Amino acid sequence: MRSCRGSHIVGRSVVNDIETSLKIVQEKIVRTCIRSGRSENDVKLIGVTKGVDIKKIQHAVSLGLKDFGENYVQEARGKIEGFNDKKVTWHMIGYIQTNKIKYIPKLFECVHSIDRWELLEKLDTYGKTMKVLFELNLSGETSKHGTETDNLKRMLEKTRSLQHIQPAGLMTMPPLTMVPEESRVIFRRLKDILHMVNKEFSLDMRELSMGMSSDFEVAIEEGATMVRVGGAIFGERT
Repeated sequence: MRSCRGSHIVGRSVVNDIETSLKIVQEKIVRTCIRSGRSENDVKLIGVTKGVDIKKIQHAVSLGLKDFGENYVQEARGKIEGFNDKKVTWHMIGYIQTNKIKYIPKLFECVHSIDRWELLEKLDTYGKTMKVLFELNLSGETSKHGTETDNLKRMLEKTRSLQHIQPAGLMTMPPLTMVPEESRVIFRRLKDILHMVNKEFSLDMRELSMGMSSDFEVAIEEGATMVRVGGAIFGERT
């Protein structure tokens, strides 16, 4: 089978690999939820499709996956604009360049990577209700995007003046590690911050977007409602 761009071939072995990998991830989510006393319905699996061609995404949809996350607006445009399945929800999970904001409302239903006020202010002008999550850099790594807690509070205060922005939760990325358990402190801190700002600003934000292929089980144990999994489903990026 050829992709719509005609540049990739999705063979039977790749299709089978995606089906097997997705099933393994879903089973891990179920087991972790049971172990944590949570319902599996409380956790949304987002397939991260950076570097993944459209045929693989379509196959994942046929297997029941309905939420997908993209990191780059330009790459996302080539996929989403030609994707006709209205049951699929697209999430923007990567850093947003100011000159790309204009594409966000058309392409995405949810934005996980809000880290500065100008993004919110601009998004509001397009007139589409947008579900947004605020990205926090809790590791302090300069290589990671995200804001700090004080700026989060300033944004939440000013968000009250916007008409089309729906604050839904928080997102973070822990330091890259081979030991998933080392991410636990970051995930726990994000949950604590969510509770704190909800109380301070009388909000009911519920989403915690945290956990990726290497550590999503730990994230679920700490309260993740969205896990962003790419490699564990689609394999290594091309």
